[in-house]
Amino acid sequence: MTGGLTGLSGLTPEDPGWQELALCAQTDPEAFFPEKGGSTREAKRVCQSCEVRQECLEYALGNDERFGIWGGLSERERRRLKRRIS
Repeated sequence: MTGGLTGLSGLTPEDPGWQELALCAQTDPEAFFPEKGGSTREAKRVCQSCEVRQECLEYALGNDERFGIWGGLSERERRRLKRRIS
């Protein structure tokens, strides 16, 4: 999945430098890993204005991240997306 696409940040998902620009690194990490049935609203709100959202999503898809909010999507949403693009 990590085909080397470059987002607005100019970084690729393979380049860990995007993580330094991620807004989630400046907020409560617990919001991005809610308990089962917990709200994902706050994490997704942070993701909406994050400049490395695309790199984050590509990283999660390419590394089969199974937990948490990555690139503004939940585990279920990423699975659905992965099925659609496969």
